[in-house]
Parts: sequence; C-alpha cells; structure tokens
Amino acid sequence: MALIKSISGIRGTIGGKPGEGLSPIDVVTFAAAYGTWLRRNNHPSNSIVLGRDARISGEMVSSLVANTLVGLGWNVLDIGLSTTPTVELAVPWTKAAGGIIITASHNPAQWNALKLLNSDGEFISDADGKALLQIAEQQDFQFSEVFQLGKITQDDTFLDQHIQHVLDLPWVDVNAIVQSKFRILVDAVNSTGGIVVPHLLKALGAAHVDVIFGEPTGHFAHNPEPLPENLTDMIAKMKSGNYDLGIVVDPDVDRLCFINEDGTPFGEEYTLVAVADYVLSKQVGNTVSNLSSTRALRDVTESKGGHYFAAAVGEVNVVNHMKAQKAIIGGEGNGGVIFPESHYGRDALVGIGLFLTHLANSGMKISALRASYPAYVISKNKIELSANLNVDLILDSIAKAYQEYNVNTIDGVKIDFPDGWVHLRKSNTEPIIRIYAEASTEEQANTFAQQIMNAIEKIAQS
Repeated sequence: MALIKSISGIRGTIGGKPGEGLSPIDVVTFAAAYGTWLRRNNHPSNSIVLGRDARISGEMVSSLVANTLVGLGWNVLDIGLSTTPTVELAVPWTKAAGGIIITASHNPAQWNALKLLNSDGEFISDADGKALLQIAEQQDFQFSEVFQLGKITQDDTFLDQHIQHVLDLPWVDVNAIVQSKFRILVDAVNSTGGIVVPHLLKALGAAHVDVIFGEPTGHFAHNPEPLPENLTDMIAKMKSGNYDLGIVVDPDVDRLCFINEDGTPFGEEYTLVAVADYVLSKQVGNTVSNLSSTRALRDVTESKGGHYFAAAVGEVNVVNHMKAQKAIIGGEGNGGVIFPESHYGRDALVGIGLFLTHLANSGMKISALRASYPAYVISKNKIELSANLNVDLILDSIAKAYQEYNVNTIDGVKIDFPDGWVHLRKSNTEPIIRIYAEASTEEQANTFAQQIMNAIEKIAQS
C-alpha cells in the first residue's frame, strides 16, 4: 500500500490501514483539511465543485469527499464523471470557492487522488499546500451543527459546456476541420475520455470516429500512461491504414498524444511543439515548458520571433512562469497543453481543437507534420545512491564542474550543451538522481547521460 501527502493533494492506493493506503479515513481527513483551509480564505461563495474520472474507486471517494464538505457547511456542486480541465473551468464559471478532482491521472487503477483547486480553478500554491497539510496533520477542523450542514447539487452538463468552449476558442477553425474529412481513432483507456473526446471530435466536424477502450468502467485495458509501449492495440489498428490520425488521452484527459497515420508515434513531447507552432503562427509571443521538455519548443518559438522560457518541473511552476513571462502558449512535454486564452491548466480537449485546426490548415499528413519539426530524442535514466550521501552536494559539484556551459539550477541542475542538454533532479523520497538527456540522436542522448552518470559516481566515491 502507498499513501503520498504533498502540497498538491493526497494520492495513494485504495485500501489498507489509515496512513498506509488511501483509506476512507485519509480521504475524509484531507477533504476536511481542504474545506477548512478554503473557509479561512473568506471567499464569498459557499460552493465547491467536485468531479471525478471513471476509476473503480471514484464513486466511493467522491461520496466521502462530498459528504465531508457538506459536514463542514459547504454546498457541493457535483458534476460527476468529468475531466480535470472541465472541473478547472467549472470553478470560475460558477464562481465557486474552489474545486476537487478525484483522479490519480496516469497512475494504474488501484490508485486514486484528490487534486485541489483554488477559486481561479488552478492548482493551489506551494504555500497554500503547506498550510493545508498542517491542518490535516493537526486535525484542526470543526464540523457544522445540523442546521448549518451544506447540500449536494448534481449537474452533468459541464462536459457539453467544455466542448462548446473549445468550439468558441479563437483559432479553432471548425470549417477547416470539416473540409479535411479526418478519420480518427481514439484510445480513451476506459475513462471519461471515452465520453467527451468522441463528442468533441464530432462537434469539430471529424468525418469518422472510432473508439477503443471507450467504455468508462475504470478497468483500464492497459497501463493508462499514454506512452508508446502502452498503446500496442492503438498502434496495430493505425497500421491498418484506415485512419488519418490516432488520439490518446489519459484517464483525466489533461494529457494528449497522437499516433501517425502509419502507426508510428507522433511523440508526446511534440504535442505541445505542434500546438505552439500553430498558435505562434497566429500571434508572436512567448512560450514556457518545464526544464525536462524538448528543446524543439525553444527552436520553434525562436523561429517565429518569440522567446522561450524554462520553468521548474510541475504544472504549478509552469503556470506561474507563463504568467510572469506573459506566455501565449505553454505546458509540459508529457502531452500537457496550457492555452491561457482558455485557462491556466493542461487541457487535452483544447489541445485537440488547436491541433486538428493546425493539421487541417497544413494540408499535410500527420507524419509529415511531425517530420517538419526539429528531431530530438530524450533519454531517461536514474542513478541510485547510498542513503548517507548528500545528494544536494553532488548536484552542486556537477553544476560547478560544468560551469563553462549554460547551467540552470532552479530545479536540480540542467546543463545546456550546444547540441543537447542533461537535466538532473533528486527524488524527494529516496536517494535517487533522475537524469534526463536530449540530443538529435538516441546515441548522443545516451552519451550525454552516461557522461554525467560517470561524473556523479566519481564525486560519490570521493
């Protein structure tokens, strides 16, 4: 069993003893802490939006959360089976005080989590998360008396509202998509993407849509992280030659990746690159991604006359940097597209609308569009260290050893070489350094990573 409490929420495997797995007691404790923290913000609304993905445990966890909030005097707007970005939009649309999404994102079916939003529909800040953790630790909450209890209202219209929101976005061109007569295959990994993505595609004017693993049962047909090794069924069907592209989302529909018409992966790192390329063709501006995302975004941004900025890993960090740099598009290399014109959150539905417009306007096959972007390969590695080693000291030593290059230390150590980069980050839970490297070939990326791993081992030995 596993339970992880962090500033961004609580997640864990369902079952087990309290404090060891995500038990009902842990769910109630954290929901009460969130409701208490939110009450202390003195927001004028007495409403909290609640939604969930289709996980097996989702209905149980959602019921626990909703009734805990009712016990604190909150009114709960339960929008039911939904997506993370839909809840993010619903909070400001309804002028609620906050929102909770019941989802463990790309984690397997035995996991679930509470993702916590502020009144802007954005993930709570580091400082707010620490305050909330303290409330939970001290159980510093008080429940309402009987005549002050809240109530639960259900509204299942928000997925449709989200679809209309995408259709109304600037630079989403339904006519161009209709004229392209796209034949599309969707893998919705047995979650809420199976409900909303096909409806969105039909509203956008796709000529034909087929869905695999579309029934929202929560019994995921494969590992739900949208990586090529988990998409063998999708790739096999794409090789049949009957589709123009494949679309894959994760269980809470905030990550998006594509499969080319010939069954080859478009690459989740290039989802943001392609969408940014299109947005920047409409308006010159700045972009932001995290330090571990592909350099291709920088290349595309600069080729369009904009400026690229790197943020620390984590959606909250990316959003904060996007606001600071007034970025018009940004996100993460895991297929997360953040389009401020819509909202400050990763949104696969928004990404689909922008990408299909871009593909339609290009007149290319999706494989040709992918080939038009700078080719990079990312190598992901880790090195395990003995528990008595000072990981921070090792990272400092690496930064000094490579100070002749462009070194960024806002999140671990990132070394920018002329023809690639290496990013080192320490684990917060174990003596491990994660090492990501990127270059124009897999061999060169592995060479960069091995060079740094050798340097770390020498420092550790000394």
